[in-house]
Amino acid sequence: MSSLLPRRSSARPFSCAALFVAAATTLVGCGVNYASNDSVPPGDYHARYPIALAEAPTALDVYPTGDALDQQSIDNIRAFAQRYREFGDGRIAILAPAGERGRDGRTIDQIRRALAGAGLRGYVSVGSYPDAAANRASPIRLVFQGLKATVAGQCGIWPTDLASGGTIEGWKNDSYPNFGCATQSTLAAEVADPRDLAQSRASGPGDVSMRLRAIGDVRNGTDPGTNWATKLTPIGQVGGGG
Repeated sequence: MSSLLPRRSSARPFSCAALFVAAATTLVGCGVNYASNDSVPPGDYHARYPIALAEAPTALDVYPTGDALDQQSIDNIRAFAQRYREFGDGRIAILAPAGERGRDGRTIDQIRRALAGAGLRGYVSVGSYPDAAANRASPIRLVFQGLKATVAGQCGIWPTDLASGGTIEGWKNDSYPNFGCATQSTLAAEVADPRDLAQSRASGPGDVSMRLRAIGDVRNGTDPGTNWATKLTPIGQVGGGG
């Protein structure tokens, strides 16, 4: 009866052992390939794209519509002039697009009058810039040199494919090289005073009336805090109900 039973193969344990060794070798190989001598970019985007104070140009593009500047353009020019008084240096350049379309002396005169109305006199020069776009609206550009917050680095760096799962770069849990550049650039452009990014402002004088009121409340034994009353209105009652 024993001759009818299937004979067990003695090579099976060896094949299992060989499979285990091969799998272990593959995993060890992955670990070795992961290590590289490439420079690791800073993990914090503040260190990768720091904001620095520099002498850089500040520009305003004015798009004329019709025969005269509209109120929005005039307000932008006045804000530009205020920015120049605070951080500008040298002269303001009015640059018109080169070519026949850019020779709009009437609009340039209106811009000069708007700058003069904002308190700037004798700080303006007129020039031109090359107009490469034939079918686009070309603005009249106002530029001055002065203190400005800028990002000390170039945005738009994409050396690798973010969705690449077939390479080692796709498995690393690192922030991509361009991460944080837009945030830092937007913050640098929106800050009102670039010096606030480098140092804190001096403390202003305290509110004397509020201080005396609080001291008087404490002397009278009352709470010196402010009672902020909040009145909630149901949404259905806004505008007279309904």
